[in-house]
Amino acid sequence: MTNTRTQVLRQAETLINGERQAHYGPPQENFAAIAAMWMAYIGHPITSADVCNMMALLKIARLRNGAHYDSSVDGAGYLALGAELAEPDKNSL
Repeated sequence: MTNTRTQVLRQAETLINGERQAHYGPPQENFAAIAAMWMAYIGHPITSADVCNMMALLKIARLRNGAHYDSSVDGAGYLALGAELAEPDKNSL
């Protein structure tokens, strides 16, 4: 029997490497586009990894109101993508 933490991580892995990537394209391109739009809006530099981390924080803020499995899955996915995009050769901004 699989525990909840493993289920969350496996589902996040499935989403970020499958369904979400199919819908939104490669993470490097998608989060670079978001970073560029956010930079234009706030006038402050933002990296693709920053976008992932801030999206994870959004999910954590929602979790303050109670447990939501989907927010946990999404948060884990954003943090994994942020770790990848923080690697110097993968961070486009």
